[in-house]
Amino acid sequence: MALLLFSLLFFLGLVNPSESRLSVNYYQKSCPRFSQIMQDTITNKQITSPTTAAATLRLFFHDCFIEGCDASVLVSSTPFNQAERDADMNLSLPGDGFDVVVRAKTALELTCPGVVSCADILAVATRDLVTMVGGPFYKVPLGRRDGLVSRANRVEGNLPRPTMSISQIISIFAVRGFSVQEMVALSGAHTIGFSHCKEFSSGIYNYSRGSQSNPSYNPRFAEGLRKACSDYQKNPTLSVFNDIMTPNKFDNMYFQNLPKGLGLLATDHTMATDPRTRQFTELYAKNQSAFFEAFGRAMEKLGLYGIKTGRRGEIRRRCDALN
Repeated sequence: MALLLFSLLFFLGLVNPSESRLSVNYYQKSCPRFSQIMQDTITNKQITSPTTAAATLRLFFHDCFIEGCDASVLVSSTPFNQAERDADMNLSLPGDGFDVVVRAKTALELTCPGVVSCADILAVATRDLVTMVGGPFYKVPLGRRDGLVSRANRVEGNLPRPTMSISQIISIFAVRGFSVQEMVALSGAHTIGFSHCKEFSSGIYNYSRGSQSNPSYNPRFAEGLRKACSDYQKNPTLSVFNDIMTPNKFDNMYFQNLPKGLGLLATDHTMATDPRTRQFTELYAKNQSAFFEAFGRAMEKLGLYGIKTGRRGEIRRRCDALN
């Protein structure tokens, strides 16, 4: 009887199992060259612009945490709607992340038009770029659809800010089903990329009457940051690598830096001392394999958060505009 009912619903178009299941081989028949096109595109882009890996990883986080991993962050604003990418917190998202997705989408549309979603492109580009710069390989099931909504007013409060307390950040992750350990592992993404000076300026300039900088900073590091950021008020694009030791390599150096006072953001320093997170930062500092394993698992989980399948989404013709 149940099988008969399911068959009837399927016949009426109310259930489509192929649309609701993700698979690592999702495009094997509909776009056989998917993996090769993705690999060629991101390799060329990363070689030309070495900041692409960090930019794409950050873009992926900012996408998934709002509407789920549905490429809603890629949508441009219109006179009738201010989109996610124009929210205050997203204005600093580097252009290289957007560009690599556009390049891949263009190449894929020429080969298999209307087949591959922007959400899948962003998810795979992130994984492949992380791997390319030395990080772990993890599975990316495919079959996401692109979201139908992108609104700037949904961003604030749903993404971690460097000025937030560790409790606030833990809460943002917990609401999405992530444990404290998973949060710390995902924070290890700071092993590549950079942060703008304004995001940590309060910790290195006029911190208190007795000190220019937050005592959590290594004094020589704080002095170097003040020099590097001396003109940040006139030039808001000034930035510093999150990991000054191996800035372009995905490794566990970010965690090794924390107890030495070489963390860049206020949240970095807090994570190294708060009893809820310290045990994990210490574990990942000592054991890169443990970090890679935890990061890979957390990224697999993040990549499935809030995904759209079937009629809950679409395959956009252009990644920056709804159909």
